Formats: sequence, C-alpha cells, structure tokens
Amino acid sequence: MQYVRLGSSGLKVSRLALGCMSYGEPGLGTHPWSLPEEESLPFIAQALELGINFFDTANIYSLGTSEEFLGRAVRKLTRREDVVIATKVYERLADNPLSGGLSRSAITRELDASLRRLDTDYIDLYIIHRWDHETPVEETMEALHDMVRAGKVRYIGASSMHTWQFVKAQYVADLHGWTRFVSMQNHYNLVSREEEREMLPYCLAEGVGVTPWSPLARGKLTRDWDAESPRTAGDPIQDRFYGPTERADRAVAHVVAEIAAERGVPMAQVALAWLLHQPVVTAPVVGATRPHHLEDAVAALDVTLDDTELARLEAPYVPHAVVEYV
Repeated sequence: MQYVRLGSSGLKVSRLALGCMSYGEPGLGTHPWSLPEEESLPFIAQALELGINFFDTANIYSLGTSEEFLGRAVRKLTRREDVVIATKVYERLADNPLSGGLSRSAITRELDASLRRLDTDYIDLYIIHRWDHETPVEETMEALHDMVRAGKVRYIGASSMHTWQFVKAQYVADLHGWTRFVSMQNHYNLVSREEEREMLPYCLAEGVGVTPWSPLARGKLTRDWDAESPRTAGDPIQDRFYGPTERADRAVAHVVAEIAAERGVPMAQVALAWLLHQPVVTAPVVGATRPHHLEDAVAALDVTLDDTELARLEAPYVPHAVVEYV
C-alpha cells in the first residue's frame, strides 16, 4: 500500500479509500443493495489487511447504520488512532423542517449523532455532502470551524458542487481566519471528466486533495456495459449520469476492455490505474461487495499505463452535460 498526504494537510491516508455506502441495514434509506453487518465486516477486515487506513461513510447511508457498522468494525478489528474516518453531513434523514442542510443547528446536531453512531470522540475528515442553497456560507464555515476548535473534527472536506461555490467557501474561510477545506470528493472517472475543466485545476493549484467517488462509474468500467446486478437494478442514478452519453461512454469502456485484455488484467485495474495517474487525485473511494473488488483496486497501484494507452483511453470521451448533484 502507498500512503500520501491528503492535499497539503498533515493527514496521511492510503492511496485508496474504502467507501462504505454498500454497508448498512438493508431496506433502510435509498440503497436496497446494502449488505447487513455480518456480510460487511469481512470487507472492512480485508481492507485493513491490504493496508487501507481510509474509510468513507455518511450519515445518510442506510439512515446511519453504515456509520454504526463501521464504528463497531473499527473497535473490533483495529485501533481507532490507526484509521482515518470520513463521514458527511447535509442530507435530510427525517421528514421535518429541521432535518438536513448545513445550518449551525444541523451541523452541530448531525455531528454529535455521527459521533455516537461511530462511537468515537472525533471525526478525521468531516465532509459537507452537498452545497446548501438556503444557509449562508458564512454560517456553515464558521460552524465547521467551531467543530474543529472543539476537537470533534480534525479536518473538513467538501463534495460535489460547482467550482465557484467551492472557491467562495474557501475565500470566506480565509477572510475570517476559519478552517479551510482540505479535500474535494467529486464525481470523476474515465466516462465523467467534466471536473477537469475547473475543479481539478483549482484543487491542484490550491493543494486540495481529491478523493473521487464512483471511480469505476458504478461498475460500468469493470464489465460488459449491459451486465445486470442487484445494484444496477436498484440504482436509477446510473441513467441520469451516463444515459445521455451512452454511445461515447460505451466506446470508452470498450477501450478499457481492450487494454485489460492486452495486459491480462481485469478492467477495473486499468480504469483505476488511469485515475491514479492523474496528479491531482489523492485516493479514489472504491466500493467492495466481493473479495476481488479490493484485490483489483490494490493491484491497480502497480499498473503503469504508457502514453499510448492513456491517449487511447481518453480519445473517445465527449463532453457531458452538467449534472446538478442535489
């Protein structure tokens, strides 16, 4: 395993993060494919055995049970100080006007709830899951800063938003001497490269770590495009992300398959190797519901693509419409 600093912060993380969205009480929330606790634990154990120290979850995943599963797994399998736990805030967990958002009230309440579910005194990386269009960004950034000052949070990060929004939040933090975001978790893979226009150059220039979600395009870059699974059957978001550009996206996946066949490795290794080649990328957030998923992800760290292969992989890409992550 390789370990790197998260952006320009002092936090050392493994080059891969295990995404825990697939671990949670089945039937709760919007992820019907999630694995129950007894089936989730082996993947967290496997990640630790492979040297992964970076675990990413969110309060919304399976209505908090993902955090509970991860917290109990960490207590059982390792020492809290040996892992980096990231969780998120923003999404509405209940049908009432106080739930969700990034107000001071919401951040304070949801952070305390996440700490209880994870059974920890602090969160290593606390991420705002989305941009809050209703709360002044000054209120959000000051509240996050106060959570850091209180010792409940070590570092803060952000997730999918427009670059101007991210820049504004960083400016507000600088203006008032508050804590800056050290990371951006965005949608970035071989068939979704719009972040290369503004967000990624900004992150590189500012020393912000990038931890892409869906690095394998929800499995589209790992197998035949038309293959079905319990995840694809219950995941309408795929059509929203990849449906309008399916023809070009299929062409990208075809090149991934060609290069994988030429090298004699799984497609996932090629797709992840391309992402890891990008200088701004710190640690892709990979999901795992089968043992070979993590094995392939770690093996990708040793795959070095040459210039010709990189050009082949990038050539079929076409611009994608902006997706509003709400």
